[in-house]
Amino acid sequence: MNDHGEKTTGPQQHSRIADLTYSAPPPADQVPAPPREATDPEAAARREFARLLGEFRRTAVLVPFDELGSLWTAEYGGVRWICAFSDEEALARFAEARGEAAREWTYRTVLGARLLDAMVPMLPGPGGVALDAGSAGGMVFPPVAGIVPDEVAVDLAEAGGTGEQ
Repeated sequence: MNDHGEKTTGPQQHSRIADLTYSAPPPADQVPAPPREATDPEAAARREFARLLGEFRRTAVLVPFDELGSLWTAEYGGVRWICAFSDEEALARFAEARGEAAREWTYRTVLGARLLDAMVPMLPGPGGVALDAGSAGGMVFPPVAGIVPDEVAVDLAEAGGTGEQ
């Protein structure tokens, strides 16, 4: 019978929307666990670093020159670091922290990708980029595969670092 008391012949059709209006959740023991990557802090940190690296590669940064007209670099831990800054304020804070705020700082705007792909290979020995050095939000892009060209990347395992062997 239908809603009006009449007999119906054949199967009744109903809306597919009605099928979607309520569906009971699966039992708790049948809910799939989230993928390991979603709960692994190391994987999350790697994804975040990859995101920041991509953003850096697409961004123009300020690279100051030293008194001799070369890119400002510093050596730390056996690595030559090109110092780059996200903006003039970050460069000014760096200059002030060094006690050199009074001198004139000449700089050039360079795309992050150009620093990593073209300038780092020109450095003597292993090199990377230090962004906003000395600040709380500073970051380093070390001379490892995936960041700098493979031909100038340092294999941490061979160098006695913390890489897996």
